[in-house]
Amino acid sequence: MVATDFWDAVGNTPLIRLRRASEETGCEILGKAEFMNPGGSVKDRAAVGILGEAVKRGLLTPFQPGTVVEGTAGNTGIGLALAANARGWKSVIVVPETQSREKIDFLRMIGADVRLVPPKPLSDPGHYVHTSRRIAEEMGAVWANQFDNQANAAEHERSSGPEIWEQTEGKVDAFTCACGTGGTLAGTARALKARNPGVRIVLADPHGSGLFSWVKTGKVAAEGNSVTEGIGQASKVPGNLTGAPIDDAVRISDEEALYQCFRLLAEEGLSVGGSAGLNVAAAIAVAKSMGPGHRIVTVLCDSGARYQSKLFNPEWLREKNLPVPAWLA
Repeated sequence: MVATDFWDAVGNTPLIRLRRASEETGCEILGKAEFMNPGGSVKDRAAVGILGEAVKRGLLTPFQPGTVVEGTAGNTGIGLALAANARGWKSVIVVPETQSREKIDFLRMIGADVRLVPPKPLSDPGHYVHTSRRIAEEMGAVWANQFDNQANAAEHERSSGPEIWEQTEGKVDAFTCACGTGGTLAGTARALKARNPGVRIVLADPHGSGLFSWVKTGKVAAEGNSVTEGIGQASKVPGNLTGAPIDDAVRISDEEALYQCFRLLAEEGLSVGGSAGLNVAAAIAVAKSMGPGHRIVTVLCDSGARYQSKLFNPEWLREKNLPVPAWLA
């Protein structure tokens, strides 16, 4: 296959059998290697879906002047900026200043107009999402609105879900992943459930997010906090999750997520970020609850290289009272 450009190269990522997780549970646990997308994360899918819909609606025209604005923890911004570059558009990306230095530096490197803002709760007008909306309105630009833009989930329903179904030859018992915007879980879930209603869909959630409580009780209630970036919502259910066919939820601690990150790197040669570690921990929990002999698919969202200054920095880990892997200590 020869891809025509960035857009055409997004997707069709492999499933990787996670040996240790599979051996530990007696199940087959597979990770969708989304770090192999051209922009380095699962958010490349959302980017091409959102911008593709903007083109269909006449809001953007390829290789004609245009600007897209988005508020993001980093990865969606990277995907949007690269996808915009490939079509001749500009990008303005609003990012909380607490995000990893690697993501912010990379956004600047690829030509995005990066606007850093202090971290604020969603109820505050200074929150990065609200700030990005105001900037888009002032510029007359396209606001990507990844949290509520249904083109996000639709792209996963079009691509991620069918890919998993075909790669497993329809033999998949459960799918689990964390939610930032909810697009990956909702879209993939709809595609899998359409093919087999018995596929179990489980939302993975970090502490500090209220989505676990929402699935379990119908009410958004957050407990604790987490160092993971780009996943979990403390006070609001993203629009992409509206009507998503979710069967259950599991809550994963930072310690569990980091343990899986470090183990995947040291024992299986897979360098992934915190959200992927959380997803693998959730897949193990789901596998144990279902019993041996099942096949569970999860998402390896991005590479560990985007978190060198945090998750793989022993000083930072010690400051957060988190475990330091032996090779870093």
